[in-house]
Amino acid sequence: MKFLYPTFLFALFAIAIPILIHLFNFRKYKKLYFPNVRFLQEVQQQTQAKSKLKHLLVLMARILSIIFLVFAFAQPYMPVEDKKIDTSEKAISIYIDNSFSMEAINDNGLLLNEAKKKATEIVQAYKPSDLFQVLTNDFEGRHQRFVNKEEFEDLIDEIKVSPSVKSLSEILSRQQDLLNTAKGKSKISYVISDFQKSFTNIIALKNDTTIKTNLVPVIGNKNNNLFIDSIWFTSPVRQVNQPEALVARIRNSSENSFENIPIKLFINNQQKAPASFSIDANSTIDFTINYTSKETGIHQGVIKLNDYPISYDDDFFFSYNVATNIKTLSINQEKESTFLNSLYSNDSMYVFNNVNEKNIDYSELSKYQLIILNDLKNVSSGLAQELKKFITNGGSLVIFPNYAAELNSYKDFLSALNADYYLANDTSNQKVAKINLDHPIFKNVFTKVPENLDLPVTQSHFSISKNNRTNRENLLNLQNNEAFLNLYNFGKGKIYLYAVPLLAEFSNLGKHALFVPLMYNTGMLSQTHLPEYYTIGEKQLIEIEKNNLSGDHVYHLVNTKDKFDIIPHHQIIDSKSKLDLHDQIAVAGNYSLTDGQQTLEPISFNFNRKESELSYFTFDDLLNQTAMLKNFSLLNASEKSLTQTINEINLGIRFWKLCIILALLFI
Repeated sequence: MKFLYPTFLFALFAIAIPILIHLFNFRKYKKLYFPNVRFLQEVQQQTQAKSKLKHLLVLMARILSIIFLVFAFAQPYMPVEDKKIDTSEKAISIYIDNSFSMEAINDNGLLLNEAKKKATEIVQAYKPSDLFQVLTNDFEGRHQRFVNKEEFEDLIDEIKVSPSVKSLSEILSRQQDLLNTAKGKSKISYVISDFQKSFTNIIALKNDTTIKTNLVPVIGNKNNNLFIDSIWFTSPVRQVNQPEALVARIRNSSENSFENIPIKLFINNQQKAPASFSIDANSTIDFTINYTSKETGIHQGVIKLNDYPISYDDDFFFSYNVATNIKTLSINQEKESTFLNSLYSNDSMYVFNNVNEKNIDYSELSKYQLIILNDLKNVSSGLAQELKKFITNGGSLVIFPNYAAELNSYKDFLSALNADYYLANDTSNQKVAKINLDHPIFKNVFTKVPENLDLPVTQSHFSISKNNRTNRENLLNLQNNEAFLNLYNFGKGKIYLYAVPLLAEFSNLGKHALFVPLMYNTGMLSQTHLPEYYTIGEKQLIEIEKNNLSGDHVYHLVNTKDKFDIIPHHQIIDSKSKLDLHDQIAVAGNYSLTDGQQTLEPISFNFNRKESELSYFTFDDLLNQTAMLKNFSLLNASEKSLTQTINEINLGIRFWKLCIILALLFI
């Protein structure tokens, strides 16, 4: 046992006072006269025995009353785990997990309500002069400061469930940033959460030994959850009147298996063919839904399933645009290519233009999705710079070299794009021998690949370097294992590098049956589009093609169903509009980006699926995980309030009240 104020123990010398009184009895006795001495002797013997016992009891009571009164002022305590008592001013940060998983229920009700109650109990364990911060997943500006007890309790009452998801490392980092501004104060942080495994990334924690961190678990009843994790299309391009294969990844986070669960797909509010699936316990399946897009333009979809009690992740929203046309430009040395004109000019899907290299309007290049360099002898530095910008922003470039090309010019241009470049001209007859059928450019080209496949032949071709640092994809290779067509990714765009000019005297590519699907699919894959969906709470910019806003018109992101309308912050970089929503989206759904007059792009948002994985760390798991971290503790206040638990940790088990009671008793 220890004393908070041990100097008061010097007052124990006061017990000498009753001892001295006992030793020097100053009581005066009255004389009583009795007629018989025998009776006097009996009275004297009885009185002395009782008086001696009485005096000893009084002496003991006086000594003990003084001792316990002194102890009460010295405040004895029993330290918990040999921790020192800290009576300094404190700065306390308390994080309350308000993610979707905190909507679970235990015997005390909603986990979020229990977490808020525990936060109040924590505050009650500290002095009114201490500083407090409340923190949630929303990282709101009003939570980035210290407040007093009354303000703290008001902020707690306003906390609601949020779609935002943060990791434990992000939470502790944010707490540390504010606590480190509190100079000269003891720093303490509390984390109140259900500690989902997807949240608790303890391995990524940066341990700040100046801050004492306390983890406070709240445990809910075990729930089952069946949810849609993600979706994607098997084909990179959406086309009108073409079959689509939409894959939905479904997870079963429970110990139960499910059979014949209905799943529904809606496109533009019209239900497609209904389907059902079966899934084993604690497993994942990829379920494919097939349908056909019947028209061009905006398509907004949602996949639905029913699961109780956790339902926020039962709907998955997505959207896409089926292009009406693809803008294509051929930059020519002199003559236009009859092969390209025949292919693109007769297809309504393509808007095809030719331009001489001397008449290029560089400001117009960003309007195209596909640019073809046809038969250029060299690539000027100005054109090279603009093409690099075009590819970086997502454009596709096809290169057919001139037979008398200035190789150094092409080398400088292609090297700047991290691509291979042309070497010497090889005049040997070669035939295309290998085809990369796994690449999307050859999708639906062959219903069945014959053994003796008729492929293009060359009378002369350029050898292409093989730089190991490039991200090369071989699409077509010759018999001598040299490249006939290579694909390179650069920035957000693609480069298709052919080894031959598009002339009949060098190869039969332009007249070959493979040429049409090859160039057609190159154009289709050049389409730039937004992702099918975004995740609420993740920091990301939405990038769209520049739209010439006129007058007072500005971008609006709207959801007519929920009567939602915001004006996102945007800036124009390299002819692209980049929009920042600043975490203003809180409801999953299909939205539309407009300029105030017409819809420009469909945009979909979904809740983060990290909260859907109902896998938690137990109290023992957290003990083991944090064993190597200094200043980390776990609080389990299941039998008593957190206020009492924290008081015992901070001040030990205190006995001053008991001492006062005993002092009064002995008095």
